[in-house]
Amino acid sequence: MINVGRIMVALDYSSADEAKTLLSELQGIPCYMKVGMQLFYAAGPSFVVYLKEQGYKVFLDLKMHDIPNTVKGGAESVTRLGVDMFNVHAAGGKLMMESALEGVEKGQTGSNRPLVIAVTQLTSTSQQILNDEVGIGGTVEQAVLSYAGLAQKAGLNGVVASPHEVVQLKQQLGSSFITVTPGIRPAGSAIGDQSRVMTPKEAFSQGTDYIVIGRPITAALDPRKALETILEELM
Repeated sequence: MINVGRIMVALDYSSADEAKTLLSELQGIPCYMKVGMQLFYAAGPSFVVYLKEQGYKVFLDLKMHDIPNTVKGGAESVTRLGVDMFNVHAAGGKLMMESALEGVEKGQTGSNRPLVIAVTQLTSTSQQILNDEVGIGGTVEQAVLSYAGLAQKAGLNGVVASPHEVVQLKQQLGSSFITVTPGIRPAGSAIGDQSRVMTPKEAFSQGTDYIVIGRPITAALDPRKALETILEELM
């Protein structure tokens, strides 16, 4: 059976009250909670503190991408906030990612060192978007592997990547290099704006460390039942 702590619930809400309603419905299930831009910009750092007070692990998904000194300061701030994981954009380059780790060192107190992972390519990025709009040649998989290798050289703990790249990532960068995989859709769920998806069971079978699930839980009529069904499928 998969440890429920390896399932991240994406709290994609526009207010703290909405997120707290979901938390009340999922009470007692010790998932990892992912706070992205929408909720963080609406509710602020205090909501992350609230989650930590409730005993949750928190992945702060802000995808830092700026000049190295700015990312260093941002990393220091979120480390002081007590998050368990946060991410930066690998497209910012090796120096920027190294600067994030410098920020972690500066902000760390005691043993509260967060995992730092890099975004490689968004799971909404198709081959056509990558080549014709982003302007990167080659396949999506090649771009992911290139960015992931750069992240590892910078000293990061892992990457965000679709489940379709997990096997290659683990083979090339080692099993200890963490993969966090969004684009997870339980059987029968709508794909929505994702283009590279797998079911939870399929994703874990690829060897991923964490999966991120949002709308199939948060938009369900009965979120607790939706999550419990996923957990049953993983037994």
